[in-house]
Amino acid sequence: MRTSKLVTISLLPELLEEVERLAKEEKRTRSEFFREAIRRYIEDKKWERIYRYGRLKAQEQGLTEADVEQLVDESRAEQRNAKGSD
Repeated sequence: MRTSKLVTISLLPELLEEVERLAKEEKRTRSEFFREAIRRYIEDKKWERIYRYGRLKAQEQGLTEADVEQLVDESRAEQRNAKGSD
C-alpha cells in the first residue's frame, strides 16, 4: 500500500524545464527534486519564524544586533571552556 499521496501542480514551461535540467544533473527524479525543494522551503520558514521571534524578544529587552552577537560569542566561549575542563 502506498504511503505517499499523489498531487498535481501547474508550472510554467520554463520552470519545468529548469526543474528537469537540475533533476537530471543531480540524478534525481522530479518527485525527489520536488520533495527536497518542499522540505527545504518548510525548513527555511521554520528558521524565519525563529529569527522573527528572537528579533522581537531582543527588541523587547532593548538589545541591539551587536549585543546579541556578543552574547552568542560569550556563550560559545563558555561552552568551549566547559568542554575543555572535562
